[in-house]
Formats: sequence, structure tokens, C-alpha cells
Amino acid sequence: MDAPDAHTLSAPGVRPPVRRTVVFATVSLALIMMAVDSTIVATALHAIEHGLDTTINWAGWTLTAYSFGFVLMLPISGKLSEWYGRRRVFIASVVTFTLASLCCGLADNIYVLIALRALQAAGGAGFTPSATGIVVDYFGDSRDRAVSLFGSIFPIGSMIGPIFGGLFVTYWSWRGVFFVNVPIGIAIVVLSRKFIPRDPPRDADARPGMDAFGMGVLGLGLLAGMLAASYLGEARASPWSPMFLAPLAVCLVSTWSFFRHVNYASRPFIEPHLIHGAGFGAVNLFNAVYGGITSGVIALVPLYATERYGIGALASGTLLIAQGAAAIILTLTAALALRRTGHRMPLYVGMSVVIIGMLALALHPPATMTPYAWLAAATFLIGAGRGFSNPASRNAGLQLAPEHSSTLAALRTMALQVGSIVTVSVATAVIAGAHDPGMAQAWFYVAAALLFIIALPMIARVPEHRGAW
Repeated sequence: MDAPDAHTLSAPGVRPPVRRTVVFATVSLALIMMAVDSTIVATALHAIEHGLDTTINWAGWTLTAYSFGFVLMLPISGKLSEWYGRRRVFIASVVTFTLASLCCGLADNIYVLIALRALQAAGGAGFTPSATGIVVDYFGDSRDRAVSLFGSIFPIGSMIGPIFGGLFVTYWSWRGVFFVNVPIGIAIVVLSRKFIPRDPPRDADARPGMDAFGMGVLGLGLLAGMLAASYLGEARASPWSPMFLAPLAVCLVSTWSFFRHVNYASRPFIEPHLIHGAGFGAVNLFNAVYGGITSGVIALVPLYATERYGIGALASGTLLIAQGAAAIILTLTAALALRRTGHRMPLYVGMSVVIIGMLALALHPPATMTPYAWLAAATFLIGAGRGFSNPASRNAGLQLAPEHSSTLAALRTMALQVGSIVTVSVATAVIAGAHDPGMAQAWFYVAAALLFIIALPMIARVPEHRGAW
């Protein structure tokens, strides 16, 4: 990875060699920090509740506010990376995330903490789009493999987050789950300034306007949709309640307004062909359906293990280690083989394995296996399938328009997040109204697997490619 990069983004001449290994390690450290933060705070909710003398509902809003801020800022951060430079946005995002983490650790009021979590999410939302753009810009013919390896980073952070969170809460304080980001963030900023090449000069006059209307209606639609989905996940929630129907209506109207706007605006916030154009639409739909639903299914496995089999909280949480390890191993394998396999074959194989894993989750374990071993094997299959399809799902859209890599990375992450949020909300709504929550969740897994089988032909519309791009 350390070979000099000969191509130049600005004036003719030879660019100083880019230390690709150091650059990749730097952006990967930021992605790990973000992944850890997505799981570490959940372990501290009880401690936050008592430490700030609040209720568990308000403590839970520290997770909700982060999800809202993250999804709302993703498309904006992707576009900012293209307008103002990947390095500049990457460093600004790390600084914002780090300062917000420090302030979260110092907060003495739950309402202040919730607001700071939204600010922290706004910084974290810039990591993936800008990091993807940096790799695409400076890694030459190695960029497809480098981008593919991102898929092995997030499972690492998701696995170690709960471990660190438990250690901090047990032996220090809930504030430690936020303070841990400060030295890491400082190190990332120092390394970024030293090793990531400066952004090429950009003509300020040629930079498009911010398209405030497009950004506003998209943000309103996402926020309203997430509020509707979050309400649906509440106990005793009704799909006929105004608390669900009102935000759903706002979501539908705002989303329609956004698509109408980008189709007719001279300089839209996001080019419409990147959303639903040839090739792009299939990739985005794949990420939302397969990627998002699979993420939601995995998140619900510990609850399922407890509700159906009475497995304890600690043991049920360790079930995620199996799928995380499988995702890491298969992502690395698929990344190395991607130039030979192309994009569609890994997607077909990966999703077929995920379907088998979901059906296995729903089935009762055979007499020769304990419930824990059976669930671990099933989640391993789901992680393996997701890992095998990960590099292809990342590269399929990027290779169509590398110049829009930051926006495409943001759209992919947003599709995954929205798909996961909707899945968890619908599943929890079904479980809350069931007499037997464990069996209700089992049938939910069967329904998800059937949906995946029906949607398999969609992969044929994903653009095929072999070799480097």
C-alpha cells in the first residue's frame, strides 16, 4: 500500500509519495472509534440514569439522539466532502466528534447530554464519506481493495465496544465511555495533518450553492420517518395512532418534495441519478433491504436468546462475537477475490447464506446441540454471509462514479441505518403485542428470510464489474 501514487488531482507534476498504509490506518482508527461509540454507550445507560438522576427513558434518548443526528447529517457530510475537500471535512469531523465526546463526559444534565450526543453524531457522520473519498483519491488501483476492507473494521468496533463499556462502568465511571474518545481523536487529527495529503485547490466560484431547500426537506423527511419508526417500536403502539400517522405523513410528503426538487433543480443537493439512476438504484435498494434488515436482525439476537431460551444477558451478548468474527474473516476473503468474482456472485452467495442463517435462528435446536450453540452457529452464518457480500455492495456503486465517492458512501451508510431502524421498530412492535415474544420473533425471522428470497432477483440489476476500477 505504500507505493507512490502517480496521479494528480490538480496541476501537472509529480505528487510526493503517499504513505498509504499510514493513511489507511488513520482513517480506519476513526471508523473504529465511531463503531465503538455506536455500542459502548448502551452498556452505560443504567449508570447514566443514576449518575444524572434521570429516568431510563431519558437515558435511552442518548442513543436515539445519536441515531437521529447521524442519519440526518450523512448526506450533508458526503456532499460537503465533495465541495470542500475530503481531508478538510475528515479533520473537521474528528475535531467535532472529539470535542463533543469531551463535553458529553463533563455533562451534568441529561438534556445537555442528549443535545451533545446529537452534535457528536454530526461529527461521526462525516467519517465514512470523507474516509472513502480519501481512499478513492489517493490509493490508485488499490482503492477497490482498500474500500472493501472497511467492512472488516466496523465489526471489530462493535465487538469491543460493549467490553470497554462494561470495564469503564464497573471500574471507573459512565463518563469514561466518552472520555476514551478524546486521546484517540487527538491522535487521529495529528496523524491526519501529517500524513493525509492536502486537498487540491478548489475554485470557490465554481462551488454550487448549498441547496437549502433540498437539504431541508430531506432532513425533515428522514427525521419524521425515524420518529414514526421509533414510535412503532414502543410498547402498546398502534399503527392508527396520530403519533404514528402524523410523522409518517410528514415523511411521505417531504420525501416526495425532495425527489421532485432534485429532478427539476439546476443544481440539486444530490444528483438524482446517484439515488435511482441505472445501477445506482439497485445498489441503494440492495443496501437498504439486505444490508439494513440484516443489521436489524443481528441487533435483536440477544433479545431473542433471552425471550425464547432464557439465556442470560451476558451470554446472549456474546452471541454477537460469532457473527462479528465471521464478518471480519469473510470480508477479508471476499475483498481479495473481488476482482475475479465480480459483484453479483458474492451478493448471491452472501445473501443465500444469510437466508439460511435466519431460518436456522427461527428453528428449534436439535437434541444434540444446546440453544446457545445453535444460535451461535446461526449468527455465524449470518455474519459470514454479510461479510462475503460486503466488499461487492461497497464497490458496486463507487466504481460507477468515483468522483462522487463521498456522496455514494454517505448514501450507502444512510440506507443501512434507515433499513436497520425500520427493522428494529417493526420487530419490537410485533414482539410487544405478542403473547409469546420469543416465538413472535422467530416468525419475524422467517418473514425476513422469505422477503430476502423474493428480492433475490434484484441482484441481477446490480452493475457487474471485474478487475480494478
